[in-house]
Amino acid sequence: MSQKPYEIDQMISAKQIAARVEELATEISREFAATEKLVVVGLLRGSFIFIADLVREIDLAVEVDFLEASSYGNSTQSSREVRILKDLSGKIEGRDVLVVEDIVDTGFTLHHVLQMLLARNPARLEVCALLDKPSRREVDIRARWTGFEIPDEFVVGYGIDYAQRNRNLPYIGKVRFT
Repeated sequence: MSQKPYEIDQMISAKQIAARVEELATEISREFAATEKLVVVGLLRGSFIFIADLVREIDLAVEVDFLEASSYGNSTQSSREVRILKDLSGKIEGRDVLVVEDIVDTGFTLHHVLQMLLARNPARLEVCALLDKPSRREVDIRARWTGFEIPDEFVVGYGIDYAQRNRNLPYIGKVRFT
């Protein structure tokens, strides 16, 4: 599949991201202060950089696990068909769980993942998303913690990709097709 040519305009700087991650970690640490060990579930692949930075700032005992779900493939639009490509390795029943998502767009993927995890009876299930696009929401769902609310733009960087490219950018950039 050939890609359309595009350019990337910086939208959120690496400094802004680092400062917000620190704030989020402080809020999460405070909220889960009574937990014995917080299970932090990263939704792959887009959240891997965010989750790494976030757990380093959380002042609690944490266990990290990953789940991979897909509804985009190499497209810029959600297919609305959520596929689980990798399930959790550990059990979450009776445990406090924080799902870490890169971006909440239509909400289909996050809704599907949360329903699946709720069926496993965690003691508590909360969500932290780096980015939120409320204008695109088609499912009534919200993250408890959000890094940045953004307009309806296709973005890359800080773990988020377009057809497996640009994940390594240290900032969030808006894709502008040329």
